[in-house]
Amino acid sequence: MGTALVLFNRDLRVRDNPALSAAAQAERTVPLFVLDKRLLGSRFAAPNRVAFMREALADLDAALRRAGARLFLRLGDPVAEALAVARECGAGAIHVSADHSAYARRREERLARACAEERIRFEAHPGATIVRPGVVAPAGGDHFKVFTPYHRAWAATARRPLRGAPRRIAVPGRLRAGRLPALDSLLDLGRGVAVRDSPSPGRAHGGEREGRRLLRAWLRDGLAAYGERHDDLAGDATSRLGAHLRFGCLSPLELEHEAAARAGGELFVRQLCWRDFHHQVLAAEPELPRRDYRPRGDRWSRSRRALEAWRAGRTGYPLVDAGMRQLAAEGFMHNRARMTVASFLSKDLYVDWREGAAHFWDLLTDGDVASNAGNWQWVAGTGNDTRPNRVLSPLRQAERFDPEGEYVRRYLPELESLPGRDVHRPWLRDDFERLGYPTPIVDHDEAVAAFRARRSA
Repeated sequence: MGTALVLFNRDLRVRDNPALSAAAQAERTVPLFVLDKRLLGSRFAAPNRVAFMREALADLDAALRRAGARLFLRLGDPVAEALAVARECGAGAIHVSADHSAYARRREERLARACAEERIRFEAHPGATIVRPGVVAPAGGDHFKVFTPYHRAWAATARRPLRGAPRRIAVPGRLRAGRLPALDSLLDLGRGVAVRDSPSPGRAHGGEREGRRLLRAWLRDGLAAYGERHDDLAGDATSRLGAHLRFGCLSPLELEHEAAARAGGELFVRQLCWRDFHHQVLAAEPELPRRDYRPRGDRWSRSRRALEAWRAGRTGYPLVDAGMRQLAAEGFMHNRARMTVASFLSKDLYVDWREGAAHFWDLLTDGDVASNAGNWQWVAGTGNDTRPNRVLSPLRQAERFDPEGEYVRRYLPELESLPGRDVHRPWLRDDFERLGYPTPIVDHDEAVAAFRARRSA
């Protein structure tokens, strides 16, 4: 074939990118990314993710240049712009990586129809997950609703072969390259809908090169102890690779391959399976971010005071508040803290999980539609958890996973003078009033009893 176009979406890498590999078989290849004006002007485009994406695009362009090509850029509707570029360069095929949110699937369907009308070959390739949604399914159903049987089927499924980065890519001459806008210009499109105007100061930085640097360090220094340390809040012993997976700067299949071959990798691979699990649920239930997967008859509290205290990290429970302030400062939160703050909002405060998911979505650099909605519903008891009424005590979680209070003191400067475990119950101290820290917004035991009474009514 003379010319093929590869439309990048959330797969911003050159290594193990099946769509790019397929397009690179043509005599000429057009690597294209379209800055989706609709998404950039919506809450989908949180400043932390926009900044990460821009860095990833610059890094992708650099990688393509090393192969003799470059990244072509357009601003507008991805389908219209991809078709316009295909016409301009005479592309006979368009390749994309399959994605699984409702918006991404509509975009893919529109592009497939447009290609058919133009008599351009269209192909959607795997790459965003390890096992594509729909490849494994239970007898009599379209997707697994419980993780453990999914994990068994997932682990037994054959993997596609890993692909290297194309060594040389020839691009057509006289095709307008386009320009990557400055970060402020991209953020301007979303101002007015975003919760914050600028990225968090401590956020992760994007790009395949940075992702691979973190991957090497993680495999060398972190993976072997993952089983023992992944819940250690103060130790921060998780991989920190979530944003790189979300934007496809790293291949999840390559990550599984590398982790499975090393000591201590089994539990980490299980976490990668959780990611695939939520994607197959989202593919089957596109309304997952908006609608209860398993309705429980909840009549959620509408207390704005409770919601705002939780958002601001001013609930009076130090572990909850530390997690929320880490999120604001870094665009990231430790997974154990994520579970604790989600349980506190949905069960102690009895506030709709959608409010919490929206706040996470606004701030998380690694915000992913499937994982965000799936995990929030799991904790709230409206999703795939087989124990929907389980509650995480913020005090027991703190004592178990931050026993000396180091994590809490890191993010709550008003409590940094408190010794050891005192930091988890500051209201018991005689000098509590001088700390400037709020009293607990609810009594945990009473709130949990009320929650369970509601669910059993």
